[in-house]
Amino acid sequence: MKSYYERIKPHWELEVAAATRAESNGDPYLAFRHLERAHILGQNSTWLHIQTHILMMRWGWRQSSSREVTGQLFRIFGAATKTAFGLIPAGNTGGSNVSPFRRMPVPRDLQTLMSAARSAD
Repeated sequence: MKSYYERIKPHWELEVAAATRAESNGDPYLAFRHLERAHILGQNSTWLHIQTHILMMRWGWRQSSSREVTGQLFRIFGAATKTAFGLIPAGNTGGSNVSPFRRMPVPRDLQTLMSAARSAD
């Protein structure tokens, strides 16, 4: 039986690919929105959670945003040490513009994907 990670990863990869396309097309802010969606999808998997924060940190570097880079360093540590224990705020978009402890509403389309990935457990 597949794990949550295996079931959600293809959807996470689609968001990461959309982020890459958006940034390549000159729209870094749309790119970050896709990274936020990837964060929501991946935050229940330690590996995807960490990878998303690394991608966000790299985005911050390319945008010359020291705030985003610094914020992501803190969040990478949190993702690595807290995700496995379920200490994550559901729906949090993962950027340095929001508290890493704030719960946020999950977009309906992502909630559907996450529920389906969990229900097979």
